[in-house]
Amino acid sequence: MWRDIVSPTSAASVVVAGFLSILGLPSQPATAADGGSVLPFQPTPSASIAGPTLKDSVHQRRVDERHLPANAPNILIVLMDDVGFGVADTFDGFVHTPTLSRLAAEGISYNTFNTTAICSPTRAALLTGRNAHRIGSGTIAERALDWDGYVGVIPKTATTVAEVLKDYGYNTAAFGKWHNTPATETTAMGPFDRWPTGYGFEYFYGFLAGETSQWEPRLVENTSLVEPPNDPKYHLTTDLADHAITWLHKHQAYAPDKPFLMYWAPGASHGPHHIFPEWADRYKGKFDGGWDALRGEVFARQKASGWTPANTKLTPRPDSLAAWDDISESERPFQTRLMEVFAGFTEHADFEAGRVVDEIDKLGLRDNTLIFYIFGDNGSSAEGQAGTISELLAQNGIPNTIDQHLKSMDKLGGIKALGGPDMDNMYHAGWAWAGSTPFQATKLVASYFGGTRNPLVVSWPSTIAPDKRPRSQFHHVNDIVPTIYDVLGIKPPLEVNGQKQDPIDGVSMAYSFNDATAAGTKAEQYFENNGSRALYKDGWIASVFGPFVPWQASRPFNKDWDPDKDTWALYDLRRGFSQDDDLAAVETDRLAAMKARFLEVAKDNKVFPIGAGNWLRLHPEDRIKTPYKRWSFDSDTTRMPEFTAPGLGRESSIVTVDAEFGENANGVLYALGGASGGLTVYMDDGHLVYEYNMMIIENYQARGPDRILHGKHRIEIDTTLQSPKPLSAADVLLKVDGKEVARTTVARTVPAAFSASETFDVGTDLGSPVSHAYAERRPFKFDGKIDAVKVDMK
Repeated sequence: MWRDIVSPTSAASVVVAGFLSILGLPSQPATAADGGSVLPFQPTPSASIAGPTLKDSVHQRRVDERHLPANAPNILIVLMDDVGFGVADTFDGFVHTPTLSRLAAEGISYNTFNTTAICSPTRAALLTGRNAHRIGSGTIAERALDWDGYVGVIPKTATTVAEVLKDYGYNTAAFGKWHNTPATETTAMGPFDRWPTGYGFEYFYGFLAGETSQWEPRLVENTSLVEPPNDPKYHLTTDLADHAITWLHKHQAYAPDKPFLMYWAPGASHGPHHIFPEWADRYKGKFDGGWDALRGEVFARQKASGWTPANTKLTPRPDSLAAWDDISESERPFQTRLMEVFAGFTEHADFEAGRVVDEIDKLGLRDNTLIFYIFGDNGSSAEGQAGTISELLAQNGIPNTIDQHLKSMDKLGGIKALGGPDMDNMYHAGWAWAGSTPFQATKLVASYFGGTRNPLVVSWPSTIAPDKRPRSQFHHVNDIVPTIYDVLGIKPPLEVNGQKQDPIDGVSMAYSFNDATAAGTKAEQYFENNGSRALYKDGWIASVFGPFVPWQASRPFNKDWDPDKDTWALYDLRRGFSQDDDLAAVETDRLAAMKARFLEVAKDNKVFPIGAGNWLRLHPEDRIKTPYKRWSFDSDTTRMPEFTAPGLGRESSIVTVDAEFGENANGVLYALGGASGGLTVYMDDGHLVYEYNMMIIENYQARGPDRILHGKHRIEIDTTLQSPKPLSAADVLLKVDGKEVARTTVARTVPAAFSASETFDVGTDLGSPVSHAYAERRPFKFDGKIDAVKVDMK
């Protein structure tokens, strides 16, 4: 900030004043008395924070210049993905989480902390302190729509905590999953103002999409696209911990007098569930009793330990979700191994989080580091439906059978290959239901705590005394930022970089840090996702499930759903922790008032139209995409995200490749997608091959019978969909120099997207390989020369 570094009497100040005069700006910042400030924020007096006193005068001077309290803490936010209330053994679940347990023992835990039921909205609320719809994040980035609450863009009027703390003097860094950049703005050309580094993080290492392969992740470092090593020992979560530790060392070397904010958000345990076999093997046989039995075991432990109140009731399994007894004996090894892989994946992520915490300790920073460990951005995910080796089948609404999965899995190495790079496996929704014990529902349901309730651990050794008693004050993920501002004595800025700020919706939780019995300060909070919705108010919650059933995502969506005809339930949370006793028929006046209040809050927060998140399930043609109909590429075109690439494989198109071939040419001409689904055109010892990988469970190929001779040739791939309807069949014709050489019919095409983060590449197949035929040779770079690849959409 220029006011802090330019002396009023210096020569430099004269230059600055003259420059500002040319721009028509005042030479001195406005004060509060003037009605505002042109500075990023209005500085506030330093607040007193308990802990060791800073004695270094240089350090103290720099802290004062940053308007921070003496001994401002370092801050670490750890956010796990898709793990529900009943998963961690820290809180009586079934996955070993020693890091979470250690921090809980050193700090405090919250058993009534809530998220938004889905990824991007939770992250937007977490980083800004606002309600998700208010800031355009009512659904995930890939499902963005042209309604104000669902545009998928965090506005600059909702500044992140990273932006604020950076300008107050913190070093800031983010690692792992981001998922808050528009899906059409993730190319190497940006724009970058909506990437993490455009939202206040000075350093970012991770991935922008909602998920990625843990073996071949689509990585970004700041604004550069980077490739992971082709190393069988590589795993993304370990890589994220390694980079976080390296950043900590640099922070200590270059700016040890500055506090830091680190946001560490691994892809675990979102699908695909990828982990080394030895981690999954730790759980061998532990889930053989099935999800019904597992849920009962977890519930018994929760009550015995006091993590849930003694009067808590276990909610029943919904009729639409299979019982374990419904699973055939022949299928059970598949289902239990899927769960073992998930458990190993989750424990591994907690272990890697522990490495980061350990490093903070080794650097002598642990005592004054405030850690928020949020165990899940929503409840456990039911998107694996009946168990899957290709989890985006659910996102696309593609009907499938277990028999298809088992037969395809056997071709890829059988059960032992689950968790490896050849499959994007995810467990049965029954396991997600067990992971949400004792609540109803799962991720994607905002009306019940199975979708929104996640454990929170807060540890700050210098300030928070360890206490095993659960904090039961009702809180929400939008309360983290106000809590940080509170402990730092920062008032939420009214204006940042010229942008008037949206109101902060969260409230501080700091009052409960050292008082387990303090009265809660959050009186009201709305929830909405895919039409499921709820309003919490003064210990009561009104809830409605809505039209979308996550574990039945492949079934046709109910086009006749009318939110005005939904039946609401009402629960007194002071008497029923798990939303088990519906009082709607008794408390009719209260329910009517809460329904009316929900509409008021929904309007204020841009939630309308209710259920907007379901639009693309009815209209996949409206998916976010670029407006182009023609493209011209060359071999420099790589890492083009699917949402910005031509709609190959789901729209009619003609692709023309002009290239120079050697004898017995090999390598990829172009590819879109990855092992979980995509299409590729490649050369195999001189033969032209087209392959359509329909989410692993179906595969279609066409192969030219004759080798293409040495020299320049034109390849043409003509794709014609037989119908404009989703899942249409497609006729594919291959030509060489104008002559047909092969053809095939794809029985059904992917309606929305092959993957969340895989890309379109020319002359290579970066990331996860589309075809298993060249997986061992990835990225299978073309050994000839590509002059041009032209795409025309019909």
